[in-house]
Amino acid sequence: MKIAIQGEFGAFSHEAALKMLPGCSVVPCTVSADVFDRLLQKKVDGAVIPIENSLAGSVTEHYDLLLANPVHIHREYLLRIRHNLIAARGVKLKDVHRVFSHPVALAQCRDFFRKSRGVEAVSFYDTAGSVKHVIINRLKDAAAIAGRQAAVEYRGTILKSSLEDNKQNFTRFFLISRRPHKDKKADKTSLAFSIKNQPGALFKALSVFALREISLSKIESRPVKGRPWEYVFYADIMRGDDEAARNAIRNLEEICDFVKILGIYRAA
Repeated sequence: MKIAIQGEFGAFSHEAALKMLPGCSVVPCTVSADVFDRLLQKKVDGAVIPIENSLAGSVTEHYDLLLANPVHIHREYLLRIRHNLIAARGVKLKDVHRVFSHPVALAQCRDFFRKSRGVEAVSFYDTAGSVKHVIINRLKDAAAIAGRQAAVEYRGTILKSSLEDNKQNFTRFFLISRRPHKDKKADKTSLAFSIKNQPGALFKALSVFALREISLSKIESRPVKGRPWEYVFYADIMRGDDEAARNAIRNLEEICDFVKILGIYRAA
């Protein structure tokens, strides 16, 4: 299977794709919109996208793209994020004076920089891309922070592992495809809905789940593009395609401006 990801070979999305679909062929894309374009143009069979990090929060661009495109969530996967200090072969830890990585990764390794006097944190567009930059340019005074897969891809040396400040660092990934996924063991549904700007509208929307004792594991709002001060709500409910969930969603459709099912799948 060909699976599109955003980022370079060796990115955490690459690692997640291999965990979800061992043996898949990964197709790297520069920006997230390209991932969805390749999928819709049938150039790939599916895509793996990060949707939420346990520390940094949601990847809001991907929520917007899920809403705007006719794609469906098939699976979710929780990847433990382990940041590694990776350098070109022959470079020693004492030689490192610059460390490249994505700003989020740098921010998650503050303790390392606090303890490493004289080491400069340098923002880069991508974690795996920073490893590629350090290795290809044979930088002798620099290293990069990324996942282990990046060290494998670019034949770098891991000088130090588990740099992340918080070990409860996980990213939730979605496997998406052009077609809906049917799984009799599905126990989770992701959906988006928009409500009228009226008193009690959100309460009424959420009550369709509460009255049926359906638990929500997540809810958040996003602004509607081109319509200032109007919002879409994204929610995850802990039910699959059963009678209670179907009745709740039918009820939701009666009171909302629109409802879109993003995917019905097994919880990770």
